[in-house]
Amino acid sequence: MVALAHSPSSAERLRAVDGFLTEAWADQVRHDERLRPLGVEVRFDRGVAHLTGEVDEQAQLRLVREQVGRLAGVFGVWCRVRVGGRDPVVVDLGCGATKQWPGNLGLDIFPAPGVDAVADLSGSLPLADDSVDVLFAVHILEHLIDFLPLLDECHRVLRPGGVLHVMSPWWGHVNAVADPTHVRLLDVQTVKGICVMRPPGTPRWYPLHAGSDGASIFADLTPLGPADDGPSATHLARFFD
Repeated sequence: MVALAHSPSSAERLRAVDGFLTEAWADQVRHDERLRPLGVEVRFDRGVAHLTGEVDEQAQLRLVREQVGRLAGVFGVWCRVRVGGRDPVVVDLGCGATKQWPGNLGLDIFPAPGVDAVADLSGSLPLADDSVDVLFAVHILEHLIDFLPLLDECHRVLRPGGVLHVMSPWWGHVNAVADPTHVRLLDVQTVKGICVMRPPGTPRWYPLHAGSDGASIFADLTPLGPADDGPSATHLARFFD
């Protein structure tokens, strides 16, 4: 098990932890017959697991995500995996000139080399219902006074089993307040509030993973339908106070 302090680790330690996670995942695959035949590659970068490859069905991808996320020292599980021969539709929200992966659809309020469509992220997203597999909201939520409408739009456009990847500055780090365009402070507990504290009838989220490296918070959220069970107390206890 790797225990990281609630303050930023050095780049050297993060690289060492990535090495540990690589070895731990390889060992887990060797001892789990469910994982061995799956064509998913896992790369660790500063505690974030990046999944690529292909599986036959959504349940196999969910299995890999869950098992990778159980490794201590993993802050998020980001995936771009083909399912049943179909490439995922991946959208970068507020990407500016930098997308998380080449080929993602980039949306931003200002034109830039990485932006495929100009859109005001505080309003409606120019995307159809149930049309997206993966959404990235990397360093976006802290720029919105009210980010719940954007989360509701993300819920609308994600397919069942889709994932929203969130990364934002942690409120206790200087990065949260150094940028004068930041108008919101976030904590891992904010993610808990998004998932279990909103009024009945609003879009519901299930936290696949959540964590902090002492500088940023990470969350992987999947949409819940009206009849879907919410997260159990034991599941929430993995991530939240």
